[in-house]
Amino acid sequence: MNETTRYLQSVSGDRPLEVATLVNCLLIDAVRANASDIHIEPWESTIVVRVRLAGVLQELAHLPLDLMDKLAGRIKVMANLISYQTDLPQEGHVPASPEFGGVELRVSVFPTVRGEKIVIRIFDPRNRSFDLASLGFEEDTLHTFVRLLSRPNGLILLTGPTGSGKTTAIYAALTHLVNRHGPTISISTVEDPVEFHLPMVSQAQIHPAKEFTYPRALRSLMRQDPQVIMIGEIRDPETAAIAVQAGLTGHLVISTIHAGSTAGVFARLINMDLEPFLLSSAISGVLGLRLIRTNCPFCAQPHAPDAALLKAVPPEAIEGANLRRGAGCAECLDTGYGGRTALTEMLVVDEVMRDAILQKMPTRALQQVAIQQGMPTLWQNGLRRVLKGETTLDEVMRVLAADL
Repeated sequence: MNETTRYLQSVSGDRPLEVATLVNCLLIDAVRANASDIHIEPWESTIVVRVRLAGVLQELAHLPLDLMDKLAGRIKVMANLISYQTDLPQEGHVPASPEFGGVELRVSVFPTVRGEKIVIRIFDPRNRSFDLASLGFEEDTLHTFVRLLSRPNGLILLTGPTGSGKTTAIYAALTHLVNRHGPTISISTVEDPVEFHLPMVSQAQIHPAKEFTYPRALRSLMRQDPQVIMIGEIRDPETAAIAVQAGLTGHLVISTIHAGSTAGVFARLINMDLEPFLLSSAISGVLGLRLIRTNCPFCAQPHAPDAALLKAVPPEAIEGANLRRGAGCAECLDTGYGGRTALTEMLVVDEVMRDAILQKMPTRALQQVAIQQGMPTLWQNGLRRVLKGETTLDEVMRVLAADL
């Protein structure tokens, strides 16, 4: 039984519900479950509280609908927001407190037709590991990524959907460079927002309202004599052009960009009016990232996937495979999964790939060129993990549904 349920059951006529205590219980339950987010949302007849565990929302509690205003008011006070404003979005921050296990909270309040929806993102600075070796990268990917980081210049791009581990991977890359070079290297970042403070790294947060944008920050940063530049995200042609130019002029640039696929990054940048010859010269590699849930080590057992799913697996691969699935237990909150790991696709821009980019080949053709040059795909790497019993075929298909 979680703290929220225990508290709600203890409420009676002589002990009325205290909203502050209820909010504390919700936060404590989410932190103990290692949730990344809490969603508090008014539905038709109840307030549903859900937590995101390993990337998937799970219901935590249902509360009476008439508590919504009080819940929102309490959380706004904690995040130093305007409590009486209910018709506009608001964002705030709750500093780390021992009461909630030392985590920081980022609060987002959004008005809906049923009332305000509140999403609380949980950051635990103590449990964040920025060690490249612990991210779960495939061995070949890790080796290639480290090799690209050792180059003095070039542009390394990471792509993947929101919440796929791009920021963590970039922070791990910067930490790797700091550990390797110490005080002899100058590293600067421009981010929106700065997620964590890294030692020996100059981090800046953009403020569009004050006209401190990515392009303006980067133009100024180029006069700061940086060797490594991290750009939180390439969103517009001007930022993309500066990043490419920096990669061509002796800087190592690391950034993220949203694209439909790993090879689709080049089409996205060409659509930003960047010339293919610049891209082929500046970009060293593109890392496609996804996060998949891994089987719970306490309840994983042999499992036979549905016949329809097995049709996607080569018959010869199934023979001798160690197919497993978590049955669900108290340790994994009956989800069957016990954490997440990275699933990657590392596209290296070599001479063959440069020629293909110069020819403005379509994305599918570029993907085939990368595969012919030895790039294991997300699906191939995911299937290997399924056959080793690390995760399930259902999970890989769920995460890669848009890529297959």
